[in-house]
Amino acid sequence: MEATKPTEDWNKQQSPQSNQKVACGILAILLGPLGIHKFILGYTTEGIITLVLTLVTCGIVTSILGIIEGIIYLTKSDEEFYQTYQVGKKGWL
Repeated sequence: MEATKPTEDWNKQQSPQSNQKVACGILAILLGPLGIHKFILGYTTEGIITLVLTLVTCGIVTSILGIIEGIIYLTKSDEEFYQTYQVGKKGWL
């Protein structure tokens, strides 16, 4: 009979998606019109569309959209953020 080792969750390596979630959320709120959060997630097309919308609407639409996306990013759990935006590749909201 083998003795089972207790798991020690406190010393496991943290997943990188949690850092990306926070970075994307903060950048979306602060710099939403520039679309930097889209480029960080790997959504080049969506990032370019955001930049074009910023130029066309003088940043009004994309500022509001960035704040909404930032709040959505930050309120999701790490796993839900990872599954939705990195695995599922959901580009908008």
